[in-house]
Amino acid sequence: MKIRQNTFKENLLKGKKQYGIWNGIPDSYAAEMCAGAGFDWVCIDGEHAPFDLRTMLHNMQAIQSYNVPAIVRIPAVDPVLIKQLLDAGAQNILIPMIETADQAELVAKAMVYPPEGIRGVGTALARAAQWNRVHDYFKLANDQMCCIGQIESIKAVDNLAEILQVKGLDVCFIGPADLGATMGYLGQPSHPEVVKLVKECIKKIVKAGKIAGFLTGAKELIQVYSDAGASMCGVGLDTLILAKGTKNLATSYKKELAGNQSNTQY
Repeated sequence: MKIRQNTFKENLLKGKKQYGIWNGIPDSYAAEMCAGAGFDWVCIDGEHAPFDLRTMLHNMQAIQSYNVPAIVRIPAVDPVLIKQLLDAGAQNILIPMIETADQAELVAKAMVYPPEGIRGVGTALARAAQWNRVHDYFKLANDQMCCIGQIESIKAVDNLAEILQVKGLDVCFIGPADLGATMGYLGQPSHPEVVKLVKECIKKIVKAGKIAGFLTGAKELIQVYSDAGASMCGVGLDTLILAKGTKNLATSYKKELAGNQSNTQY
C-alpha cells in the first residue's frame, strides 16, 4: 500500500494558489459538504470550534474521502496532540499563536521522525501508516508533512525574521483578527492599519522563501493579500455561510428582522 500524497503541499511548492474553506461545524456531514464544493483544501478548526480528537478524525476522514486535503488547526502549541493527529492521518497541521522561533522549531520537529524531529513511533496503531500496511512509511512520511504556523500577534510580527529561519516550518499563516486585536483594533480585521501590516508580513514571508497564507471573510481583501504574494488563501467559514444564509432567508419572510443586524466581524 502506498502513502497518501500531500497534494496540498505539492501544489504550494509548485507556486499554485490554493483556495480553502474553514470547517467549524463538528459533524462529518458538514465536512463532506465543504469537501465536495470544489475547494483545494478544508481546514478543521480544533481551536475555536467544539472539536475533540475523535470528531477531528471523523471530519478528516470525510474530507479525505473526496480526495481533498484536510488541514487541522489545533488549540495550542502541543506536540502530543500533533503526534496523535499525524498518526490519525493528518498531514497538514495549523498551529495557532506562534510567537517565537523556539515555538516554531518545536512544532516543526513534532511533525517529523528522528533524527530530524521528535515524532513518536506508533505505526502499528496509526491510520496514517494503515496499521503497518504502507510500504516504506518511515522513509516517506517526513516529506508528506506540512507544518503551518500562525502569525497573529504583534509579538510574532516582531519575531518574524527569526521565525522565518526555522527549518521545517513550511507555511506562515497570518491571522488578521487576532493580529488586529493585539494592535488595538479588536473586531476590526479589515482596518487599514491591519491590512497594511498583513501585506508587509506576507511580503517578508515570501521573500524569505516560505509560503504565506491568510484567512479573511472580506472578499475585497482576498485579492489584496493574494496579490501581496500569499498562496494559501482561506476565503470563508462554513459556520458564517450557514448563519448568514439562514438569517437572510428568515429576513426575506419576516421583515421585522431586517433591523436586527450584528456588527461583529471576523
